[in-house]
Amino acid sequence: MNTQFINKIFTIKSEAEFSSIALDIFNYQLENNIIYKKYIDSLGLEKSKIKTLDQIPFLPISFFKTHKIYSSRSDVKTIFESSGTTSQNKSKHYVAETDVYEHSFVAGFEKTYGNIADFTILALLPSYLEKGNSSLVFMVKKLIELSKDSDSGFFLHNYDELVKKLNLCEKRQKKYVLIGVSYALLDLIENYSLSIPNAIVMETGGMKGRRKELTKSELHQILQIGFNVKEIHSEYGMTELLSQAYSAGNGIFRFPTWAKVVIRDLYDPFCYNRTPSGGINIIDLANVYSCSFIETQDIGKLYADSSFEVLGRIDNSEIRGCNLMVAD
Repeated sequence: MNTQFINKIFTIKSEAEFSSIALDIFNYQLENNIIYKKYIDSLGLEKSKIKTLDQIPFLPISFFKTHKIYSSRSDVKTIFESSGTTSQNKSKHYVAETDVYEHSFVAGFEKTYGNIADFTILALLPSYLEKGNSSLVFMVKKLIELSKDSDSGFFLHNYDELVKKLNLCEKRQKKYVLIGVSYALLDLIENYSLSIPNAIVMETGGMKGRRKELTKSELHQILQIGFNVKEIHSEYGMTELLSQAYSAGNGIFRFPTWAKVVIRDLYDPFCYNRTPSGGINIIDLANVYSCSFIETQDIGKLYADSSFEVLGRIDNSEIRGCNLMVAD
């Protein structure tokens, strides 16, 4: 494995250091990622003129549905797939080194919450488990292993067993996390009377077509009452990224030091950080072997301390990516 970046990515301590490594990774990906290079060329940009972070173009996330976005000369180690309903609308993330992903999500979790060994991890992710090849399931499985707690585990549809575990954890002194997809958490509180004020209840978003979509504030208010907790935590991640942002409440997220949000103008996608709200672009340096510069289909607001809020999705979000598609 080429370690020229890996040893630096997870020890970033300043904005200047982030920018320097990001530019190095951009140049590396331009040389090793065929699709990204074709995309840059299609924009009429010259590599020699891209010298600062705010000049780097972001690849539309829809390309992960139609192209192999890969920047490594080594064989693919695994392929993560999104939870789309058909093969045509599934994103695929070709991963060269799962060790990089593991380092990213373990360090990201521990920077936010502390040592994973101090937690019991209870996971309610039925739709992800059923479809397979999920980066979220891969992550949670590893966190369960690292917790080294026999009570940690996945719960597919066996809600009775999960409720027993929740009640057991509530009586213990050890910290615990219930991480679940939104619709399954709603199913749980509708069918059981729960009071787990000591829990970290973390939703991963998405109704997956099982329920009517709710705003984050509506969802969190329902879950707060249903679980009797003060705050609902959230995980913001996606198949196309190898880093996660976490919210400890109020829908305000933070990425670890090796990832950051850049806000783009919704009417000029190559204009960045002119306004606090707009389309969410993400620089994820852990994506060194795919593409680190991703234009998502989410709308958000960026705050001065680099925290951010996800406000919704962009209407007709597929259109722009399809119009700019380049041939293999």
